[in-house]
Amino acid sequence: MSRLIVAPTFIFSGFVKAVDPLGTQYKIQDYLQAAGLAEVVPDWCTLGASVLLAALEFTLGILLLFAIHRRVTSRVTVCFLTVMTLITLWLAVANPVTDCGCFGDAITLTNVQTLLKNVVLLALSLIIMRWPLKMMRFISRTNQWIVINYTILFILGTSVYCLYTLPIFDFRPYHIGADIRKGMEIPEGEKGPTFDTTFILEKNGERREFTLNDYPDSTWTFIDSKTVQTSEGYVPPIHDFNLERTDTGEDITDSLLQSSSYAMLLIAPYLEHADDSHFGELDQIYEYCTQQGYDFYGVTASNDDAIERWRELTGAEYPFCRADGITLKTIIRSNPGLVLLHDGIVIRKWSHNQLPDMSALNVPLEKSEWGQLPTDQVAVKIARILVWFVLPLLLLTLADRLWAWTRWLRRKKKEEQTTDKLTSTKQEKQ
Repeated sequence: MSRLIVAPTFIFSGFVKAVDPLGTQYKIQDYLQAAGLAEVVPDWCTLGASVLLAALEFTLGILLLFAIHRRVTSRVTVCFLTVMTLITLWLAVANPVTDCGCFGDAITLTNVQTLLKNVVLLALSLIIMRWPLKMMRFISRTNQWIVINYTILFILGTSVYCLYTLPIFDFRPYHIGADIRKGMEIPEGEKGPTFDTTFILEKNGERREFTLNDYPDSTWTFIDSKTVQTSEGYVPPIHDFNLERTDTGEDITDSLLQSSSYAMLLIAPYLEHADDSHFGELDQIYEYCTQQGYDFYGVTASNDDAIERWRELTGAEYPFCRADGITLKTIIRSNPGLVLLHDGIVIRKWSHNQLPDMSALNVPLEKSEWGQLPTDQVAVKIARILVWFVLPLLLLTLADRLWAWTRWLRRKKKEEQTTDKLTSTKQEKQ
């Protein structure tokens, strides 16, 4: 029973991390920020740790489920859960981050709930380690290497694919098909929380903090912004979606969401780290939107200097808006990435590695497949996972058990023949 609880939990936890490796990286960076190590550890290390963490959890879950290398697997599981329990104990006591991220964005737990969950899993894993040989094998030793290698290949391939494109399962409030306006609504009778936004600006080498009430003139250069919750209340799934044009300072959030036309957003949380290798395709998409009368905005959290450098590098002519960096990283896991809106609904998303084919954009979006919600629903994606991973392992298990059964039959038959021969010899001597 312990095995059948711990194994699926590890498999689920590892998989939801693998389909969103950037989200796991952001959570690891939050931990490092709380520990004062954010400036010490480079981004490539946190991204690598994100991929390896997902692979370790998923692989341990599969090994436990199939009872492969039972002694070693159970010991590694206990060591892993011990470390995780200590970390979540720190989270529950110090509360440096509000969400542990143990199940990605699929399931959100408080720090106390996470600690209790890890304590239970640790207790169950200790039972497994105490009696590892009690776990019945689902596959013979001869074929264990197939399960191990296929599992590692599958989970690493999933992470790489989702890094190159976008997460195949999107658990965030800005998923395709989400209505941003409804996501911002507060139910009747509920009181919403209050937030204070502070803007950090610079002028003549002096940096100061301003609020919306005392925001200065355009002679000050925007550096960063931060939003702090000042009172509790119902927090809607989307509560920080605000777009402000950098050239005029106009807040275009309402007009953009209420527009019945299409709008394309080129989202780059931080232009300093954005991939600029596809600027030619982006410029073509911008020209297409201009010809069709659709809005096209670059959206970033970077300052004016970074925007100007981007324009110099790419020749971008589209206007820019400014938004919160965390919000932008939540909207799309790509830097940059394209988001298509229509009537406040997220219609499509594209990574900079898989931009829409311009040959298909020779008609208005109203008549194009790109302007419609995709038919690739969650059920289809789950079916693909079943076909590519679960079904091969199931067939391997059935074939292995059939092979083991035939071996048992042959051995039993041989033993019966030997017994009959000994009986016959004994009778002859008598």
